[in-house]
Amino acid sequence: MADTDEITVVGGGVTGLAAAIICAEGGAPVRLLEARSRLGGRARSDDGPYKTNFGPHALYSNGTLHGFLAERGLLPPLAKPPLTRVCFHADGRRRAIPPAPFARAVVRLWRVKQAPDDRSFRDWAGERVGATAAEQLSSSAGVFSFHHDPGSLSAAFVWARWRQAFAKQPSKARFPVGGWNAIVAGMEAAARERGVRIETGARVTTPPPAPAIVALELADARALLGDDALSHPGGLAVGLDLGLRRRRGDPFVVWDLDGAGWVERYSTQDGSLAPDGEELVQAQCGIRPGETTEQAEARLETLLDRALGDDWRARTTFRRRTRFDDRSGAVDLPGTSWRDRPAVDRGDGRFLAGDAVAAPGLLSDAGIASAREAAAGALAAWRAAQSGLRAEISRL
Repeated sequence: MADTDEITVVGGGVTGLAAAIICAEGGAPVRLLEARSRLGGRARSDDGPYKTNFGPHALYSNGTLHGFLAERGLLPPLAKPPLTRVCFHADGRRRAIPPAPFARAVVRLWRVKQAPDDRSFRDWAGERVGATAAEQLSSSAGVFSFHHDPGSLSAAFVWARWRQAFAKQPSKARFPVGGWNAIVAGMEAAARERGVRIETGARVTTPPPAPAIVALELADARALLGDDALSHPGGLAVGLDLGLRRRRGDPFVVWDLDGAGWVERYSTQDGSLAPDGEELVQAQCGIRPGETTEQAEARLETLLDRALGDDWRARTTFRRRTRFDDRSGAVDLPGTSWRDRPAVDRGDGRFLAGDAVAAPGLLSDAGIASAREAAAGALAAWRAAQSGLRAEISRL
């Protein structure tokens, strides 16, 4: 079905930009509408002296987004993580080496490629490595799940993402130098070069004409399309961005194996993210049921005390708190998989794309996988309409 002779993409984040680029490469005229004054969505970085990111930080070289950018020559300069100064928080203290149960569990599971989707990760791992190690492995998944209890999620969900993020050594994590704005700028330029008509400050309040791709967060897509089925569990976490005066001895990462938290000094591999003499740190942890954002933030401050020492508050030059509420991709509960999330094809020539829809991948990779599927569907609808139009003209 087609209501217009072009493809409309609603949402100018990384997913929407990818969908627009693919559609334009397929020969269709494309219009991209973004409600904000600038593109990027959650992939934006601040322009100030502290280049904090609103969403992702790491780009995985074994992931879908990296491949999409590499295929088109759109990768900006990337920094690799350091190989040292990775610490662990376990049994209430910071440790320079992982606790023995965790280390043994990683070795034992290293070659296991798949886990079942009908069991919780905690139960599945507990059978193989014991309860203590299973709890620590579960907490280690907080960094990519943004969930207070990753062990309660599907074993298939947790383990596939854990393997992509950590089982490939050396680490596949990469960091765009200067923040994610470089990726957004490259994708915007590529879209314009391919003829995409981009309109910012263009808030869409009624369903767009078909063929169309809606690349919005699920709550926004649900409101726009009037479709109550557009819902799926997601992460809920609090994050703190901190500018700190530099001090020798600060770790690069503190991996919280007690409470599913994470502390990372992002300026370690890219000094341009903070002013001279300062560091940019982000910490996160899941918000528990019945817990306020302020209570979760207090727990996170306790983790920072153990990760950075009691003087981190005195060294703070910048602080920003963010609540990640279903804004970090979907999570899959036992008995479900990514296939049970809202389908990409919504019928009537409209398609959904994003990191919380029925597409595989770690974080932003799911957005690119869904953008490819949505673009293929939109292009098919557009071509069918063009074919029908040509047939009608030929009959005249």
